[in-house]
Amino acid sequence: MSIRSFVELRRAARERSPRRLAVVAADDEIVLTACAEALRLGLAKSILFGDADAILRKIAELDLKPDAEIVSSTEPAKAAVKAVRDGAADILLKGHLRTDELLHAVLDKSAGLRNGGLLSDVMLYEDTLSGSRRLVGISDGGLNVAPDFEQKKQIVANAIAVMRRLGVERPRIAVMSASEAVSPSMPSTLDAQALTRLGEAGAFGNADVFGPLALDNALLAAAAAAKGIRHPVAGAADCLIVPSIEAGNLLGKAAKYYLGSQCAHVVVGATAPVLIPSRVESIEDKVNSIALGIVYGNA
Repeated sequence: MSIRSFVELRRAARERSPRRLAVVAADDEIVLTACAEALRLGLAKSILFGDADAILRKIAELDLKPDAEIVSSTEPAKAAVKAVRDGAADILLKGHLRTDELLHAVLDKSAGLRNGGLLSDVMLYEDTLSGSRRLVGISDGGLNVAPDFEQKKQIVANAIAVMRRLGVERPRIAVMSASEAVSPSMPSTLDAQALTRLGEAGAFGNADVFGPLALDNALLAAAAAAKGIRHPVAGAADCLIVPSIEAGNLLGKAAKYYLGSQCAHVVVGATAPVLIPSRVESIEDKVNSIALGIVYGNA
């Protein structure tokens, strides 16, 4: 049975817990509070990397009891990545530092968490357009700015891997554009068509990959029917593959702020789940991301 809500996601994570979070630059109010909540829920224990004095002050200010190990380090990203690499932690969580600083350590050729593939971000939100609540993914609105065709192939494969960990046996992957019509004047539609053909040839395994699709006919059966689009993905997509980081960022934030959905996201393609939540995400969002990291990281 597939996981269809964040309540179910947390429940599934709890069944696989407790896990160990390596928190980079942990002197952050929202991150520390989320770690304390993850501990309370039985999801994860934390190892806090960074300025030990600053972390302790923040814990005292917030009156938290995170029951966490604190590792003082002037290079917390490198230290936390090493902990994950050495098996002392299972998941990497960004605290009070820039995403590029963390990813620099993750992608280090000799000491990082590379596994030869492309890293991409998969965001989840709760979609209710079909009349029932379900988790829908968006990728990649976080890392790859203008992915070429080969990168899009890996983004699709990464998204399929996440959806399968959520219990979706045959993920329905919509390759998005501004139109469902293929046109040389819109290169993203040509990529979508080529990805569809790869999917039909079995390149992505047990998954339906189809595009180009516009947002309405990817998520609304009525919109797909009105356009005469007949395909398992049309109107029922499990994950939306966007043509650029701008499209993914705008779509993800629209889902969060206009639909009012909580969110979760995980960077996949490394040897362990990497969580790079935005500083404006809520405690609930960050706990959801921890739960997603746990579920994704445990087959």
